[in-house]
Amino acid sequence: MYIELTDLTNSNADTNRIKSLADFSLRSLGIHPESELSISLVDMEEMSSLHMRWLDESGPTDVLSFPMDELKPNSSSDGPGILGDIVLCPEYAKKQAVEIGHSLQAELEVLVVHGVLHLLGFDHRENDEKTMMFSRQDEILREWRSRP
Repeated sequence: MYIELTDLTNSNADTNRIKSLADFSLRSLGIHPESELSISLVDMEEMSSLHMRWLDESGPTDVLSFPMDELKPNSSSDGPGILGDIVLCPEYAKKQAVEIGHSLQAELEVLVVHGVLHLLGFDHRENDEKTMMFSRQDEILREWRSRP
């Protein structure tokens, strides 16, 4: 995978782990290994601006996903594609991490998998979709974290 990661924050996130997890997620979901993904870490102001511009919702959020080629899981035989963009807000995620009781890095890892799944068409509006998406998210994280 070609993964471009831009960190516009001072969060001290382990961007190598984020890229590694994104790569692992995409490969485990059957995406062509020459596909492209962009990940950006932004501050609250930028995330609020994006949230309003693209979803017409005020205030920041933890993660936004902007699909490009609308790739689907197990599409590696279709050739490489451009997945799109994932935008993470570490400052917002830190608040969630404290509430949940884990590290900022752990929360960013959850969010990057969540973003990848959204790029591939997963959603959580309906209960059955939510169950499927969060189950797959947990499975990917568990597999990635259990690697040597």
